[in-house]
Amino acid sequence: MFSLKKIQRGFTLIELMIVVAIIGILAIVAVPNFMDYIKRSKKTEAALQLDKIGKADKRAFAETSSFVLNSAKTLPAKGSPGGCCNGGGKDNHCLAVPDLFAADPVWKQLDFQVDEDSLFYYDYTGTAIDFTATATGDLDCDGTEIHYTLTGTSKNGNPAVLLTEPPPNSD
Repeated sequence: MFSLKKIQRGFTLIELMIVVAIIGILAIVAVPNFMDYIKRSKKTEAALQLDKIGKADKRAFAETSSFVLNSAKTLPAKGSPGGCCNGGGKDNHCLAVPDLFAADPVWKQLDFQVDEDSLFYYDYTGTAIDFTATATGDLDCDGTEIHYTLTGTSKNGNPAVLLTEPPPNSD
């Protein structure tokens, strides 16, 4: 006659364990890559800000045949030793104080300021024929600082800049 079969619904324990194992393997691979992407995205701040300094200094050179002279105050102020800005802004960022940049005559000449909390603090030293700007920060507050350096020179009256980035995996 009629055979009644019980319809199986749901998953077996083995199937669930296989899914959990696959998710675990994916997590082991994905999490370190994700953390690396986060660090790399944090580093872009320094390159963008130094590029802004370089463009301003090249413009100054075009107008006056001299880079912006003297040294600027290191800003924003570090919140703690070692470059980590904890205690200032949120998430270990240095607290942005644009008025301090505006008060410094060298930063003012460069028309440079940091308007948002940042992971880096900036230095500048310039002579008529060359300059050096640096961005220094400790991205994960482990005591290891990374340094971006922008150097500018004038060769035959033509200003040129070169950005030197820290080696990969340096922080």
